Amino acid sequence: MYFEESGAVNTAATVEQAVKIAKEKGLGHIVVASVTGDTALLLAEKTELKVVCVTHVYGFKEPGANQMEDSVRQRLEQKGVAVLTTTHVLSGVERGISNYKGGMYPAEIMSNTLRFFGQGLKVCVEVAIMALDAGLVPFGEDIVAIGGTGRGADTAVVIRPAHANEVFQTSIRQVICKPY
Repeated sequence: MYFEESGAVNTAATVEQAVKIAKEKGLGHIVVASVTGDTALLLAEKTELKVVCVTHVYGFKEPGANQMEDSVRQRLEQKGVAVLTTTHVLSGVERGISNYKGGMYPAEIMSNTLRFFGQGLKVCVEVAIMALDAGLVPFGEDIVAIGGTGRGADTAVVIRPAHANEVFQTSIRQVICKPY
């Protein structure tokens, strides 16, 4: 499925398609990028599958602060959603170095290359790897990952993530939906 535009306007359709494909393929895990928790809450209401929510790191916008309210995090956890807040695998320390010294380094080059296919697809790859590295999805199995461009969700893929130390073993199996 291709969307005419990117962004939050596609969130409901993205979640619907992601859940549909996960069920059709017998997949048990969906990883979703969600800064405020809104997309993760919507997803948790639409499926009984295992949901992992990956948030922005503390300090992403403001030093020492997280963009997800504690009350939302608690609601997600009460619904059985695992909430992961950790360093972004495709930026992290390398972005700190490039911001300080200039230039671009391997993880940022990978990140920008994935953006050729859309910001949401890059996010899907990143959150899937992060969830695997945290032990929140099974190794060696396909999962569904949901990401977006800015706020909301507009991209979903079937992906078999690899650990960050084996990143090139990651395989995008199917693009479920994305902006055209």
